[in-house]
Amino acid sequence: MNSLAAKNGLSLLLEGENVYQNLSVPQLVEKILSRNEAVLTSTGAIRATTGAYTGRSPKDKFIVQEESVNSKIEWGPINQPISSEIFDRLYHKVLSYLKLQDELFVFDGFAGADSRYRLPIRVVNEFAWHNLFANQLFIRPEEDEKDSGQEPFTIVSAPNFKADPAEDGTNSETFIIVSFEKRVILIGGTEYAGEMKKSIFSIMNYLLPEAGIFPMHCSANVGQEGDVALFFGLSGTGKTTLSADPKRKLIGDDEHGWSSSGVFNIEGGCYAKCISLSEEKEPQIFNAIRFGSVLENVAINEDTREADYDSAFYTENTRAAYSLDSLDNIVLPSIAGHPNTIVFLTADAFGVLPPISKLTKEQAMYHFLSGYTSKLAGTERGITSPEATFSTCFGSPFLPLPAQVYAEMLGKKIQEHNSEVYLVNTGWTGGEYGTGKRMKLEYTRAMVQAALEGELASAELKTDSIFGLQIPVHVPGVPDGVLVPSETWADYGAYEAKAKQLAEKFKHNFTKFTSVKQEIADLGGPLV
Repeated sequence: MNSLAAKNGLSLLLEGENVYQNLSVPQLVEKILSRNEAVLTSTGAIRATTGAYTGRSPKDKFIVQEESVNSKIEWGPINQPISSEIFDRLYHKVLSYLKLQDELFVFDGFAGADSRYRLPIRVVNEFAWHNLFANQLFIRPEEDEKDSGQEPFTIVSAPNFKADPAEDGTNSETFIIVSFEKRVILIGGTEYAGEMKKSIFSIMNYLLPEAGIFPMHCSANVGQEGDVALFFGLSGTGKTTLSADPKRKLIGDDEHGWSSSGVFNIEGGCYAKCISLSEEKEPQIFNAIRFGSVLENVAINEDTREADYDSAFYTENTRAAYSLDSLDNIVLPSIAGHPNTIVFLTADAFGVLPPISKLTKEQAMYHFLSGYTSKLAGTERGITSPEATFSTCFGSPFLPLPAQVYAEMLGKKIQEHNSEVYLVNTGWTGGEYGTGKRMKLEYTRAMVQAALEGELASAELKTDSIFGLQIPVHVPGVPDGVLVPSETWADYGAYEAKAKQLAEKFKHNFTKFTSVKQEIADLGGPLV
């Protein structure tokens, strides 16, 4: 089955009278409520639950082995191969299943705010609330943009279709399969809407480098003088909190491309974690959750329909999906210049990384490849003490190409545009988790502000003896004694032992990058 055959099969399905294409937000909300897919909350947002799957299913994600991509994909546990025969058989099964449904919903839009590099997408949904999710997360076309002339990448999502692993060649009832040649993403067996968003990001992580564009899993904002900042970081590092700055306009909160002209948002909306969300702490997100927004797995008061953001009744991975135009302090279109400052965020529960350090290009590539943070005790079953975790390029589940491709693009961009890069530790100081204390947010904000305003570009630096990091001697608004981790511990011997333990984890993790230039492996990382 080639791309045309796949397209023709889908076209026949979408010719039915039961197919609703590009419904408005009010129309979708009406459908959602009439179909009992979700409930209306007190703010006008709809709240849906996703059953057994409250997060992504990485073990059920596949890429079809096709001649045009075989030699390019980094095959392995993240990019699992599946045959064209298995895909074709399952694809026809899903289309036959969808043909029997009372109603189907279609959204046509784009990924990529820069019109020169955008990808037309089509989302075909069994659920109306999934179609509203796509309406909020992806870029809605203007009237004159609806026919781009390009063949779209199509998501076909059938949550209630369950695969039979023995018959269908999957690992479970759930499947997320990408065919680059047929330009189809096939999703089934899961109601978690985030699979659609992240599948398109994975596609862009494959396509953009071919056009010389660096795809990034980061947030981005721009200052009053037009200076651009990027924030990379895994969950719990403070990426959303630190990038949401009332003095700076948000470009986007999660996915961006960096072209020869500057950065652009890949999405048209935000998919924010909202566990413990409050108006006081994150007013922009809190106030964006209104009519048209989608709350996912958030507990609500059944009488008042008010959201209980402190509850983890369904999951800690509660989410809110809303359009960028729900926010006030944004850049539209979501495009800006080249980044002046890049911030890597980590929450080091070992309490040994400096709260801020200035990175060379090589160190930036090293820490980008490492993607380090800590999982804390109690956050996952079986974790009883802080556990180092490394997510390559701060987004390993979404990288179809070898990690070195992305790291080399980063290094080239840094060199071309003289971007300053900083590693900021929002984790522990004065001891490890359980002994020390979390770095004060006011100090972290002061450090980030100093970095963004260029105050640290020529600051006096001292070298950390274990990690080889360059630590500013002074940062406005931060006590000097806080800046050097070893000086915050009561027992230097305990600090040194813990720091060397983490450094060894860095080194062990980095051994998997066999093709990285030796200068990065030797100079960019921890020195033990």
